Amino acid sequence: MDDDLKQQIEESTALLAACGGLLPTLRSAADVVVDALRAGGTVVFCGNGGSASQAQHFAAELVVRFRRERPAFRAIALTADTSILTAVGNDYCFERVFARQVEALLRSGDVLVALSTSGRAANVCAAAQSARRIGATVIGFTGRDGGKLAGLCDIELRVPHNDTARIQEAHLLLGHLLCDAVEAALAG
Repeated sequence: MDDDLKQQIEESTALLAACGGLLPTLRSAADVVVDALRAGGTVVFCGNGGSASQAQHFAAELVVRFRRERPAFRAIALTADTSILTAVGNDYCFERVFARQVEALLRSGDVLVALSTSGRAANVCAAAQSARRIGATVIGFTGRDGGKLAGLCDIELRVPHNDTARIQEAHLLLGHLLCDAVEAALAG
């Protein structure tokens, strides 16, 4: 068992180091978020399961703070309002739980950060389609081959791995780096 756990740590460490290759794309994503926030826009996050937790985590980092004392940034996790999620799921379908919120909350110039380790989550892809129709920028956190979401993103941070747990670990690092870059640009 210890050998397996050690191997997983080594695999994770190597993957996180490989994410250094995503830094130019991450810089582009941070620039888009900074521009949206400077213009009074909103950044919204969505994902399922572990990605839902990360969506809420990253929204909280922007609203509250990451490393610096500064004014609150406009950010929302579309995963957090159970009344909206269950109403949309019941009245329409689960595939629309994020898209309906995007239609209500986003406007041109805003940003949707869509998290899906496979890039195949139908509700996340539907949210990306709605965001694009509105004129919002779509930043995708994906893995594997990027799935359908890859083609719906303006900027894609694709983790070069196939294991969901490893991809989520890398998404956590990338999300923290994104929050740090945004905060540094806006808070100094």
